[in-house]
Amino acid sequence: MISQRPIFVTEPHLPPLQEFIPYLEKIWTSKRLTNGGPFHEQLERELADYLGVQHLSLFTNGTIALVTALQALRISGEVITTPYTFAATAHSLLWNNIKPVFVDVDPATCNLDPSRIEEAITPATSAILPVHCYGIPCDVDHIQRIADTYGLKVIYDAAHAFGVKQGGISILNHGDLAVLSFHATKVFNTFEGGAIVCPDAKIKQRIDYLKNFGFADEVTVVAPGINGKMNEVCAAMGLLQLKHMDQALDTRMAIYRRYQAAFQDIPSLRLLQGPAGLEWNHAYCPLFVGPDHPASRDEIYALLKSHHIHARRYFYPLVSSFPMYRGLPSAADGHLSHAHTLAEQVICLPISATLQPEDQERIIELIRQTAL
Repeated sequence: MISQRPIFVTEPHLPPLQEFIPYLEKIWTSKRLTNGGPFHEQLERELADYLGVQHLSLFTNGTIALVTALQALRISGEVITTPYTFAATAHSLLWNNIKPVFVDVDPATCNLDPSRIEEAITPATSAILPVHCYGIPCDVDHIQRIADTYGLKVIYDAAHAFGVKQGGISILNHGDLAVLSFHATKVFNTFEGGAIVCPDAKIKQRIDYLKNFGFADEVTVVAPGINGKMNEVCAAMGLLQLKHMDQALDTRMAIYRRYQAAFQDIPSLRLLQGPAGLEWNHAYCPLFVGPDHPASRDEIYALLKSHHIHARRYFYPLVSSFPMYRGLPSAADGHLSHAHTLAEQVICLPISATLQPEDQERIIELIRQTAL
């Protein structure tokens, strides 16, 4: 009998419970639960080393990290960003009273199209907020040239880009700041968490103040900060996760390659291809269902769901379609044609270090049947 256990698009990679118990015992013994405890400090150091970055500040989640990154660089006015992203990207702008300006994406990469950025720049533009969508790097060199020409800051939403390298260099080293998410569904998770990657110690110090209510010491508040600190239990989870990361990334790559091999003879189904020289984390497995496929994207989604396979139409609908954004001139459908096409075609298939080969075969067989 075929197993009918629920399968989700991403499942948290949980190391063995017995490996986590010693960390919890140390936390109980030390009575340091938060406020920059020893596991927090250790995780900042080890993550910076693992990711190949200079400085890193841990946060309670990626959304608070985005909000704080914008504050740290004193961004205001208008910020150019992508509509093809998770809600947190644009919401972080609204929380800072910043107007999002949406620009269409490159259909090959799903990332912000640099050739469309300049036409969106106005005297009120202060920054560009691109997303390394699905862990595929943006055209960082082109974006930086535009930013340098117009005097703009660049903050990368790198929620999907943990461990991604291009030409042997971490993609997180590009831009003025890069923001990571360590949510339970991410490649690397701390239950909930996030981080800001910083180029120097001075900006890290400002970020550390901002995430702790603006306190510089016990009696000095230097900014209207927020409570964005990561606690010790989440930091301990991160330290344990790091020990298993290389194996988890290898497993994800093997799963992605099996999907590629399974659908390569069906022209109406497309999987993303990483550029040359990319060390990719295979954060997601987006499958794009072309208009000539016998079944629509939504029909495939419903079919999988009927078999307890919970894929995800990620990102659908577009952020620019949400009520708080759709009235913006830059949110007009005709302005974002590529993003709308991707949103109508995408379905992210289950991919995680815990996905079993027999479960993946179930998924593949169901989708292949739709091509008959």
